[in-house]
Amino acid sequence: MSGLTHFDATGAAHMVDVSEKEITARTAIARGRVEMAPETLALITEGRAKKGDVLAVARLAGIMGAKRTADLIPLCHPLPISKVRVDLTPDTATNSVLIEAEVRTTGQTGVEMEALTAVNIAALTIYDMVKAVDKAMRITDIRLALKEGGKSGRYEAE
Repeated sequence: MSGLTHFDATGAAHMVDVSEKEITARTAIARGRVEMAPETLALITEGRAKKGDVLAVARLAGIMGAKRTADLIPLCHPLPISKVRVDLTPDTATNSVLIEAEVRTTGQTGVEMEALTAVNIAALTIYDMVKAVDKAMRITDIRLALKEGGKSGRYEAE
């Protein structure tokens, strides 16, 4: 299991000990999209969804998701998050809502999982709020776009 930090020498899953790691500023940005029918996107952008303002609710859900990541993913450390930004951008060219989440902290471990969770929860919230009119929506392209801080330094997706 060499290189996989969430497994000990016997192969058992464990929470990584970060107590000896340096405290640094850390940032992660994740992105994803929800693809839908053009009529569904119009419903969202025109504010006609029966459950309310889809983008505002999804933004709040994404923020809440980032803050609750350690409750959802068993080996994640609870972190003092200093910033969560969730942007949702309707894109009529692809009939999608583009989602970007940025999470920041100063600590001993990164916030990649928090940013990815924010995107996923925002996407699921969009789906939930308009699934009555479009069950064929697709949640797709979720990935880490940027990570800064810590021993491994900067990573930026191509």
